[in-house]
Amino acid sequence: MEGKLEFGSSDVSLWKQALSSYPTRLQAVKKAEIVELDSFYTKQLPTLLHQRDPNPHITKSELSKLMQWKLTRGKWRPRLMSFVSSLDEEQVKYASEKAFGSLPDLSEAVSALTTLKGVGPATASAILASYAPHIAPFMSDEAMLAALGNAKEYTLKQYLSFAEKLQAKAKELSIGGVVFTPSDVERALWATEISLKIPASTVKNSSPERKKKRQRKSQ
Repeated sequence: MEGKLEFGSSDVSLWKQALSSYPTRLQAVKKAEIVELDSFYTKQLPTLLHQRDPNPHITKSELSKLMQWKLTRGKWRPRLMSFVSSLDEEQVKYASEKAFGSLPDLSEAVSALTTLKGVGPATASAILASYAPHIAPFMSDEAMLAALGNAKEYTLKQYLSFAEKLQAKAKELSIGGVVFTPSDVERALWATEISLKIPASTVKNSSPERKKKRQRKSQ
């Protein structure tokens, strides 16, 4: 990626470039199952949730896999996985139905989900972002640091401030036929911040094009 994407930038091409680099940055993280988990979170889970309209909800097994995605993409906290495992299926269904039904009120939606043990504002944001990426961005450390300059407060108040900023940025970038969601903004910021932590050679070697070249040479 050429240069560092700053949150205050209005350069749509730079944001599109950052967002398009997300899959490559994800592979470069080199954590077990991260690509598979991200595919579940960004593609399979949204479809499953919307198939349950008009009463959408998340199941306990889906929440467990979402939590695994969240911890793999960020900091691993095994205790959270054990909390999710101890939840009752009906509790999860009731809380998520109430949360999805509360949208676009993020405060009400997050509050409904955080009644579940082990589900804080960050995990709640991940659940909401999967169902409504046009409203709710995932509360990742990297995106919070870029947008707010602070990634240490995992509170509802902090999330609402974060979401408001990403919603405004998505609206600003959605011009001339280009559509950005708050979740797109989050992924672009995550990819940018991760690129600063991973050596350039690692990113290059993990790109799909580089892998194809290595495969051709080995044949």
